Amino acid sequence: MPASPGRYAALLALVVGGAIAGGLLGGTWLWLHYVCKPLATLMVLAWVLRAAPPVSVRYRRAIALGVVFSLVGDVLLMLPQGLFLGGLVAFLLAHLCFIVALWPGGVLGANALAVSAYAALAAVNLGLLWPHVPGAMRVPVLAYVAVLVLMAALAAARAWALRGNAALSRPARLAAVGGALFVLSDSLLAWNHFRAGLPLALLWVLASYYASLWCIARSVARPAGQRA
Repeated sequence: MPASPGRYAALLALVVGGAIAGGLLGGTWLWLHYVCKPLATLMVLAWVLRAAPPVSVRYRRAIALGVVFSLVGDVLLMLPQGLFLGGLVAFLLAHLCFIVALWPGGVLGANALAVSAYAALAAVNLGLLWPHVPGAMRVPVLAYVAVLVLMAALAAARAWALRGNAALSRPARLAAVGGALFVLSDSLLAWNHFRAGLPLALLWVLASYYASLWCIARSVARPAGQRA
């Protein structure tokens, strides 16, 4: 690793702070947002690629590809051309990669319970937002929410299934926290995009989003001294 997790996280937080500050200040500071936002995601990707020893090579490859699609989504969403649909598709592909890494999650009962819990939360969110979602966006939004729910639920069920595994319990918990934070970040983004007016939206969305990506990235490596 290039640094300890704590030092790397502090450096990542500094870059994320630059992305947030540049976006909030705007004007002549907007360049800081354009530079720091993709840079932060590239830093997460670098951590994933250098994680050692990984949970598995398959897990690392799938998570890394998911972060690459997240980077594409980051760029599309921050451009002024209004490429929200393109960003949505990129993040949908990212979650599919994360699902490949997390599959099969836990046992059938735990998977069903986790999916039900996240689906109920998503249903409440969608019910409140639905009148404000344009007709052309409704199918893409539904598809995205379904994939996001499955990703977060598999991560939660997997963490429960591996809670007694000395080598994998902590990485699995990190992935579950990452999944939950992704749901939070996307919920905040959706409320701000479709309803608008969320105070300091960029701060809350990016802070929770990068906390999510960092947790997912940290889930790639086994604890020190634990080997396959």
